[in-house]
Amino acid sequence: MTAEVLIPARFSAATHAGPDPEATVLRLDGQTMGTRWSVQFVARAAVPSSAIRSGIEALLADLVDQLSHWQPSSALCRYNRAPAGSWQRLPADLSVVLDAALGIAARSDGALDPTAGPLVDLWGFGPPGPRQGLPSAAQIAAARSRVGWQRLCRDPAGLLQPGGVQLDFSAIAKGHAVDRLATWLDRAGFTHHLVEIGGELRGQGVKPDGLPWWVETEMPDGFDPHPTRIALDGLSIATSGDAIRRFEHDGQRYAHTLDPRSGRPLAAAPAAVSVIHPLCREADGWATALTVLGPEAGLRLADQLGLAARWQLHGAVPRVVRSAAWRQLGDDQDD
Repeated sequence: MTAEVLIPARFSAATHAGPDPEATVLRLDGQTMGTRWSVQFVARAAVPSSAIRSGIEALLADLVDQLSHWQPSSALCRYNRAPAGSWQRLPADLSVVLDAALGIAARSDGALDPTAGPLVDLWGFGPPGPRQGLPSAAQIAAARSRVGWQRLCRDPAGLLQPGGVQLDFSAIAKGHAVDRLATWLDRAGFTHHLVEIGGELRGQGVKPDGLPWWVETEMPDGFDPHPTRIALDGLSIATSGDAIRRFEHDGQRYAHTLDPRSGRPLAAAPAAVSVIHPLCREADGWATALTVLGPEAGLRLADQLGLAARWQLHGAVPRVVRSAAWRQLGDDQDD
């Protein structure tokens, strides 16, 4: 099979304005959210990169202060510790991420659930750290009793803590941070840029030579060695699956992706599920939800919603399933 090439149906206003042949590509990177961030942007050589780095790092620090379930002083952790029956005022980014996660939860029948924090901790994926052995059925049932996005009561004044709810945005926070960095660069005048945090990417515009921001998806072991190439212009891509994170117990392979409806990690997860969307938080959240739903129910929902999604599935003969919207970005290749 030849390499798959995906190109957006519409190009951004930045691309239509054309490249700046006298500019150059500057790159900055660092650490955030337990992983690395990087930005590439087109600018004149005289741009003070130290000021740009300071602005980016301040933005990322503010996002961690709101969204981290690892930082006890974060707004999210303060909500998780709040007494039952109390109303908590939400800062802006936490509010946006919560609404996005609740939207995906409602449309995916809870395959993504922002209240899955008790399960995340129970299985050793959260701040308490790894555990020895698997939790018991009784422990899983007890954690599940505290999980359920429908328990959240939201109004303009804030969010009710009904008691025992633990928000966890690990499936969507990095994508939101990518969106916020891209918006920050755009408002700073750097309309041609590529942003990445922990493998989640968003691009806009072109490089000084007029070429797009080409990115390549990593191919899991056993799949076609030709990576998919995507021109990210006004688009984001995020990937989930057990090729990214997994663990084994008694010879059984488990993904680090939990199904909130069963309270257990996926035992037969796809190698990878990738989603392309204009907003990286949507791509990030949907990559997790579609991983949980699997290639049959997930594909039906992706086609219903017009989501560009691809499943890379384990098997004696590994196979790839693409949604209609994904195929429309490429050459309508079928396996």
